[in-house]
Amino acid sequence: MNIYTVSIDLKDDAKALGFAHAVCEWMTLLKDKGVILDFRLLRRKLNLADRPFRDFLLEIAVNDLEQLDRAFRLSGSQDEDISQRYRAVHSKIHHADFGLYRPFPDPERVERMGLL
Repeated sequence: MNIYTVSIDLKDDAKALGFAHAVCEWMTLLKDKGVILDFRLLRRKLNLADRPFRDFLLEIAVNDLEQLDRAFRLSGSQDEDISQRYRAVHSKIHHADFGLYRPFPDPERVERMGLL
């Protein structure tokens, strides 16, 4: 499993609950289409974070990079429902940083280390 993370700050006029609802609508659609495994949206608590950390963290779980590629392709498709949900999220975002993570040590590395 891989975790695609998006660290997000909203535009000044965006409402946090409206953003959370839009993310849930979009991610649920992607999950129903089978292009992601799961997701969760987290918000910084008590404004407790250092400067590089943003207000929201979106975690999207995928099996592998092929599934992540399918999610990107579907999100960029010309389907009106998907486009509408995508815009509902992205229209509220001021800044976002992205990252891709995997469990560590991964099963392949553990197996190799066990052979030593």
